[in-house]
Amino acid sequence: MIIKPIATNVITGFLGVGKTTLIKRLLADKPVNEKWAVLVNEFGEVGIDSALLGGSGKEVEIREVAGGCMCCAAGVPMQVAINQLIAKAKPDRLLIEPTGLGHPREVLKVLSEPHYQNVIKLKSTLCLVDARKVTDTCYSDHDIFNQQLEVADIILATKADLYTQNSLSDLKDYLQQKSQYSTKASSLFSIKMTEDSAPLPQELMSLLNEPAVIIPEKSYKPASLLRPKTSVFELDFNADVLEFDERGMVSKSNMGEGAYSCGWIFDPSYEFNFDELLVWIKSLDVLRFKAVVITDEGIAGINLVDGEMTITELDDVMDSRLELISLNNINAKEIEAKLISLSRQLSF
Repeated sequence: MIIKPIATNVITGFLGVGKTTLIKRLLADKPVNEKWAVLVNEFGEVGIDSALLGGSGKEVEIREVAGGCMCCAAGVPMQVAINQLIAKAKPDRLLIEPTGLGHPREVLKVLSEPHYQNVIKLKSTLCLVDARKVTDTCYSDHDIFNQQLEVADIILATKADLYTQNSLSDLKDYLQQKSQYSTKASSLFSIKMTEDSAPLPQELMSLLNEPAVIIPEKSYKPASLLRPKTSVFELDFNADVLEFDERGMVSKSNMGEGAYSCGWIFDPSYEFNFDELLVWIKSLDVLRFKAVVITDEGIAGINLVDGEMTITELDDVMDSRLELISLNNINAKEIEAKLISLSRQLSF
């Protein structure tokens, strides 16, 4: 039985801005006497973020929902995932990470429904943003990018070590411009997004416990350069049961919000050539690439966004998972053939 409502933070931000890295840092700094739960929603279908987070531990329970925006279809997929996670973990705090192409206002609307009033206590909503993006109309004209900033109680300007002299001032000017549409005041922090960075600011940690401020949906609709949503996502809550083909592979694809994704899961008999894989990844022209892979040099978590690649050493994974997200159609057969050529299948 839940004695008190669960403190819940929604963590938003566009693709590749560092949401998963932030969650890892928050989990590392959580009070030792508390159990936390994390609900991760991915745009792609193969599910990678839970492996990058390190999986569930004794005091952390992680659940992943792949395949688009979990708040679609009247929020039923999201409610099912939350209810199952709460029932299993009975957490003191719940962190929810919607997909970078999801609708944060709809997520908050679901969490504010009357039947959650005695279960969930909405605390500060965080938005991570790369300050360099506000001068790029592909972002500044994108409805979801703006929604993420508008619903935020706390805005984290991430990747601060890569900024130019004007990046932060450009972001502040942009937020000031947007404030004419909103009565919501947000706190702004600038942080580096590497896993070995200094502890998060204490003021930020304190603000996590402030009540969320929910503002009504605004009547204006910023123009979007991306194509409108063209598919309805069906979320599979039995996604842990994989059916590999005769080659030991699973492939999945998705599209929506003007973006396309293709992903592959390789059973653990596949070993990738680490050096050749990195060369190929660096050559990609995609919105996002991420993977957890078994290689000849160990297990690696790989993330590529805006031409910047980060690599994390992982302890253990059940299989190899790779995914591309692009604003253009993806030649899945060509990519799959390349991935096979970069790997070898070991016999056990």
